[in-house]
Amino acid sequence: MYKLLKQEGRAKRGEFHTVHGVIQTPVFMNVGTVAAIKGAVSTQDLQEIKTQVQLSNTYHLHVRPGDEIIKKLGGLHKFMVWDKPILTDSGGFQVFSLSGLRKIKEEGVYFRSHIDGKKILMGPEQSMQIQSNLASTIAMAFDECPSSVAKRSYVEASVARTTRWLRRCKQEMERLNSLETTINRQQMLFGINQGAIFDDIRIAHAQEIAELDLDGYAIGGLAVGESHEEMYHILDVTVPHLPKDKPTYLMGVGTPANILEGVARGVDFFDCVYPSRNGRHGHVYTSHGRLNLYNQKFELDASPIEEGCGCPACQHYSRAYIRHLLKASEMLGMRLCVLHNLYFYNTMMEEIRNALDEGRFHSYKKEKLERMGIPEA
Repeated sequence: MYKLLKQEGRAKRGEFHTVHGVIQTPVFMNVGTVAAIKGAVSTQDLQEIKTQVQLSNTYHLHVRPGDEIIKKLGGLHKFMVWDKPILTDSGGFQVFSLSGLRKIKEEGVYFRSHIDGKKILMGPEQSMQIQSNLASTIAMAFDECPSSVAKRSYVEASVARTTRWLRRCKQEMERLNSLETTINRQQMLFGINQGAIFDDIRIAHAQEIAELDLDGYAIGGLAVGESHEEMYHILDVTVPHLPKDKPTYLMGVGTPANILEGVARGVDFFDCVYPSRNGRHGHVYTSHGRLNLYNQKFELDASPIEEGCGCPACQHYSRAYIRHLLKASEMLGMRLCVLHNLYFYNTMMEEIRNALDEGRFHSYKKEKLERMGIPEA
């Protein structure tokens, strides 16, 4: 259940009540594709760096170790030793990124595993069954993510099929949640809005899926090649047509600036691989912009990544030491950068929530972007 606590313009401050605890929104979900954050980050670390939600991937866990194995071990929470909410994405994006290996049919998508080449059918029912086996808190509906440059005729047909698939997902989840053998019988379902960069298709699809009374609604198919301006425009026209009393999730986005602009447009949930991926390459986020710790200017820099930061890296280690670890290809260097970046994102979300609580989000956003040297959109 979603409770809207406050609003400032279109920015929302809420609470989302789940069987695995209450999520304070807006929230950034830390991406652990195969039930682990890349960079040697444990679930104990996640507790320490203020993580509220962990996100895992249906397709990747289905092919390895197998969702049936995870079910036998008590579900994803027990498997990875995490007691807070988990969102599993449906596998749709991964399947569609395997464009050379797949065939789309009404029943679902036929494709070959990127690991062993085995032929797999993934459709609405299969995706729901896998996610039910994983026993995540929130399951995502199986959809097609059309290219942002796809022709209008293709996008219209794709979105119509995504809607039909969504109805099947809802029906299958209701069936699975009624079974005695299901681990999490309170599993929630989020639908996904698609439509590339066509305003009218996005709006019509949002209105249609809003009628299904789902637990939440995502906006998919953005941050896949279109400009930031196009992305913000799609949010401007689409979000008002999604239910205000349900969480809105912008999938796969993004940079700190993207998140601030997304919150201003009514988005509650975000996820992105940037903080962990950039961290593994020595790129760290600060309130004054991004630093590349491989740069020679940090060779004798005894200061932390960011003064005043409470993350495990900044509490103990210098830029010079972390740079040395990165240059020496020591895993600890990557781990410290990933911990710092995730802490930075989670702390920024905390600041956003506090600003919304106090009715000063717009001034906070302006100041935050100015400090990072980024113009407001």
